Amino acid sequence: MREVSQRAEPFVRLLRRHREPAVVQAFRSAAAAAIAYVVALRLSPEAAPLTAPLTALLVVQVTLFATLTNGIRRVNSVVAGVLVAIAFSQLVGLTWWSLALLIVASLAVGHLVRVDEYVPEVAISAMLVLGVTTVGDTAWARIVETLIGAVVGLAINLLLPPPVWIEEAGESIEGLARRLRQLMLRIGEEAAGRPAFEEAAARLHEARRLDHDIVEVDAALRQAEDSLRLNPRVREGLLHRVVLRTGLDTLEICTVVLRVLARTLTDLAKEREPDPLFPEETGQVVERLLSEIADAVVSFSVLVTTHVSHDADAAEARLTAELRQAAATRDKLAQLLLERLQHDARQWQLHGALLTEVNRMIDELDTEHRSRRLLEELDRVSSEQRARMPRLTRLRERLGVQEELWRNRTGIGGRSL
Repeated sequence: MREVSQRAEPFVRLLRRHREPAVVQAFRSAAAAAIAYVVALRLSPEAAPLTAPLTALLVVQVTLFATLTNGIRRVNSVVAGVLVAIAFSQLVGLTWWSLALLIVASLAVGHLVRVDEYVPEVAISAMLVLGVTTVGDTAWARIVETLIGAVVGLAINLLLPPPVWIEEAGESIEGLARRLRQLMLRIGEEAAGRPAFEEAAARLHEARRLDHDIVEVDAALRQAEDSLRLNPRVREGLLHRVVLRTGLDTLEICTVVLRVLARTLTDLAKEREPDPLFPEETGQVVERLLSEIADAVVSFSVLVTTHVSHDADAAEARLTAELRQAAATRDKLAQLLLERLQHDARQWQLHGALLTEVNRMIDELDTEHRSRRLLEELDRVSSEQRARMPRLTRLRERLGVQEELWRNRTGIGGRSL
């Protein structure tokens, strides 16, 4: 009995996670492949029409926005790859040299049919399909199966929209903010002590490596943006996209400023070695200030990724209080550095740069600054959409007015994803 429960445990965990995008996408892919196979069994003369589910599996992987905007190129790439594979299966079959020739021919065909960024998928589709087309009655059967798979894949994307990846993007943004916080805390601890130049340089290298984290978060955010576009299950998709994008932009600015700050402290450590960076009291204030800004960075990321109004208000209040405290600590640090300047003017440029950098981070995280930037970005994106798709914009505005009238009549409101 215990062995049975242990074997069933992975399936139980899968059922508990049935709303996660990865799980939803897996079931969508399986459903598309199964439906395509059932349809192909009725319409294709093949006994095992595997080309249809394979094509459906490839097509259904894209988001709804990509289906409607780039779907034709992607389907063309799949169809082109399948046709090349069919030709090779009828002429030479699968050998090591035919596989190499297949790849070259597929890439050439991809450029001829102008599928742009999907050229590699022509070769990928051809290689995958060649394995299941080594035995077949006619090429026509394979073409029919390919079209069945393409139609089923597109229909699944339209009737069952792909999952929304916004939570995963939010987790990526919060993860970046927490890594920023950890680095700030380490820099603050070293600033309060007597760091060697090598230790300060190590923190600088850590700050530089955060650029790779930003690239990964940007990729997750682009996936979330695509999943929000034209998705009927999502309301206020534009707002969510802009909120997350501007939030990532702010964290990216903070990352750059932190790297400059680490450079400043590294130069200061080199100039003052073996003396401490700051007097004891000043070093403790620097440590406390970086700790407070680090907490504000995490609170900012929570505010950006929160969609429920009550939680957003609480996150904004917490961020405002943390920034207020950080500003007070900054003022105290400025006073201490000014007193230090009156007795010792060495490295006053680096001290001034330190204040400039912490000021920039506090200003970037400020809620008023964020609100102003968010409104500007919303206006910019809306203007671009109106200029690019005027008819669709007028239709959306008309539907929005009708929806607002319906809400007022029924008393229903609120926001949801």
